[in-house]
Amino acid sequence: MSTVIELGYLGIGVRDAEAWKKFATEVVAMELLDEGEGDRFYLRMDNWHHRIIVHENGSDDLEYLGWRVSGPAELEAMERKLRDARIDYRVGKEEECKERRVLGLLKTTSPGGNPTEIFYGPQVETSLPFHPGRRMHGRFLTGTEGIGHVILREDDVVGAYKFYTEIFGMKGSVEYKIPAPGGITAKPVFLHCNDRDHSIAFSVGPMARRINHLMIEVTNFDDVGMTYDLVRSRSIPVAISLGKHSNDQAFTFYFANPSGWLFELGWGARKSTEHSEYYVSDIFGHGVETKGFGLDLELKRSS
Repeated sequence: MSTVIELGYLGIGVRDAEAWKKFATEVVAMELLDEGEGDRFYLRMDNWHHRIIVHENGSDDLEYLGWRVSGPAELEAMERKLRDARIDYRVGKEEECKERRVLGLLKTTSPGGNPTEIFYGPQVETSLPFHPGRRMHGRFLTGTEGIGHVILREDDVVGAYKFYTEIFGMKGSVEYKIPAPGGITAKPVFLHCNDRDHSIAFSVGPMARRINHLMIEVTNFDDVGMTYDLVRSRSIPVAISLGKHSNDQAFTFYFANPSGWLFELGWGARKSTEHSEYYVSDIFGHGVETKGFGLDLELKRSS
């Protein structure tokens, strides 16, 4: 059965392109690639042509996600699954594949209205080694685990769960129970498709944008500290302080990007597990420092 194997890329819209170029290269250490198209530029994290396409369209939001399948047979199988489930989709035209730098492409929409692409055959630039925008102690952790993970707005939680598990073949469940105002308990869902603990999560509460945050991981602990110092020195808002998650056990912090949503940078995450479990707190840290970014709930501490 065809399944997605990684979150391969995402497209974002931005209002302030110059601020994004400085943020991505000087703070996060991504590599900037400009192909002279005028309305977009690319951000690299490894030897793929890109992991993020930045569209200068002013939306300051997610434009689309790209989920990878292994090859053409798997893309055809995925198309059959979409058709059998009566989910609207279309096959990407040759020009659209060329634009995304892939060999094959399907376009659809998640139950929450998030533009979603399924592709195979990304353009990999082995002749153009990744060159970070600033010094790094290690590299970004991508490879078979993809770009990282995202938290998205998916208001139809049941529909979203069926979409990502039955169509995409992902696995996972609720991983936290978090007390919220009004006697409500937030029960975010985390799903994985490879060795990364999770590639997508949703049901964290109301979200103004399609995306709450993108998490990226580094291979060297010191790069978390180095980035943290850069964020502090530039007075970039930190939404969630340094801490360690209970589910993926990564040491991370969350900080604002120029579009007003969040990046999470982390190190040391465990690999995905097939065994469902849930938590009510993180291991340590992760206190809410700056409110208004959609992650304002404090996790209670175990005594």
